[in-house]
Amino acid sequence: MVGNVRNLWTPQYAGPRDSISIESYISGYFDGEGCFSVAIGPRPGIRVGWEVRPCVSVSQNADRSQVLELVSGFFGCGALRPDPSDQTIKWETRSLGDIVDRVLPHFLKYPLISEKHDDVDLLAMICQMMLNKQHLGSQGLLQIAELAAQMNPSGSRRYSAEQIKASAR
Repeated sequence: MVGNVRNLWTPQYAGPRDSISIESYISGYFDGEGCFSVAIGPRPGIRVGWEVRPCVSVSQNADRSQVLELVSGFFGCGALRPDPSDQTIKWETRSLGDIVDRVLPHFLKYPLISEKHDDVDLLAMICQMMLNKQHLGSQGLLQIAELAAQMNPSGSRRYSAEQIKASAR
């Protein structure tokens, strides 16, 4: 042992592979690589003129995509697809029902440790508003846009809450 640093790769530290909690592993994986987001985009056929699309995703280099297959099997929903923007493979689900019934309950029971847990809480609020059909009215849409703007502070958005507010019907 050098100083106070121990070898973190010993079985004493991590334990045997077959005793790893898959639930905790998945939460930790999402804490580092996952994304909880809500996209809002124009949609002329909708009464308010904007569509709300929740999404949960995680990506990985193609040579390590077995982790994404584990995620897909664990949640029993979503799909794997190549992400040409960064040459990775991505697992994602955009189904409101799957997010509410399968994904969010996991992250509420096995919460993230980083500030990303705030995104999970905001996503849960927005999904509940969508279940209550609030996204179909201009007032609810604007509330959702303001909540979504608080998510992923380092990310980028195509439309700001102000742009949505200015053109919502």
